[in-house]
Amino acid sequence: MISGTIMLRTFAVLIFIVFANALRAADFPDVDLTLENVPDPGANSADEPLASSFSMASATRFLDTAALHWTKNRQCFACHTNFAYLMVRPEVNADNTAHRELRASLEEMVEKRWETDGPRWDAEVVMSAATLVMNDAATTGKLQPTTHKALARMWKVQRADGGFDWLKCGWPPMESDDDYGIAIAALALGAAPQSYRETPEAQAGLKQLQSYLRKNAPPMLHHEAMLMWAESYGLELLTAEQRKHCSEQLLALQKPDGGWASSTLGDWKRSDDKPQDFTTSDGYATGFTVLVLRKSGLAADDPRIQRGIKWLKANQRESGRWFTRSLNKDNKHFLSHAGTAFAVLALTACDEK
Repeated sequence: MISGTIMLRTFAVLIFIVFANALRAADFPDVDLTLENVPDPGANSADEPLASSFSMASATRFLDTAALHWTKNRQCFACHTNFAYLMVRPEVNADNTAHRELRASLEEMVEKRWETDGPRWDAEVVMSAATLVMNDAATTGKLQPTTHKALARMWKVQRADGGFDWLKCGWPPMESDDDYGIAIAALALGAAPQSYRETPEAQAGLKQLQSYLRKNAPPMLHHEAMLMWAESYGLELLTAEQRKHCSEQLLALQKPDGGWASSTLGDWKRSDDKPQDFTTSDGYATGFTVLVLRKSGLAADDPRIQRGIKWLKANQRESGRWFTRSLNKDNKHFLSHAGTAFAVLALTACDEK
């Protein structure tokens, strides 16, 4: 009897400890999230209730959680989650453990795995280079040694026609065609310091990018907008006619509620054979479009930008994320992670913190 009581008490204590640790990590914003204690961020769901009010702290908390959890459990970097995270997190605050650990994880991949096993895909090389460049720009302001290594490798995998062999998994807008890789490489070069852009390897790479684009126009509005974003750093990639077309089309696609719908930015077929949703505004398209329009010179106080900002502030979910339905199939909706990153980028670009 005594033994049974002790066992029950011990079991209850263990359950309490496990529950308390999970609760502290998940629900208390002052807990320092790490790869060790990160909780599951929960499913991306269109049914998640809206937040009672906008919170940048809640948004960055979600980004920390999603990126740490992905890195810990998947042991890889993905365009929609931890790559996007490292591009955006320093725009709010880089001085946190989650950011430091994830930057270290990416550097370890470049410095160690690439040296022993090589990159898994050329897309991994280009995304790593662009992410490290943008992270450097928002933190130290100068390229770090690992970033130089990633950039050098990026130019080595550039094809003779100027393009890159990209992942084509049918996961738009990021992993479905080679043209996305062109835009990411252009962002890597654009965000780099002028001193690097003037180096022989960078100039050669830029000429190859420009050659590719002269022969291959962006296949969809989304990619054209990404190139317009890259141009905001001083590169010349599009014609004046293309820039005008891109801006006009983006503005024309704004919904009556002030947001944008991701499916309207390209022509993507779903793998589940369901129709795309062309009517519902979402986090990815709204954040992405507001950011691109701001980068292209549209003022933060422009009424159209302000309507987009209003939509973002009104449509954050309780978890801190912005939901975005997958353009591929109704499953994990990981585009919500990138959507949250772009929502934060758009808000910070408009000094809305």
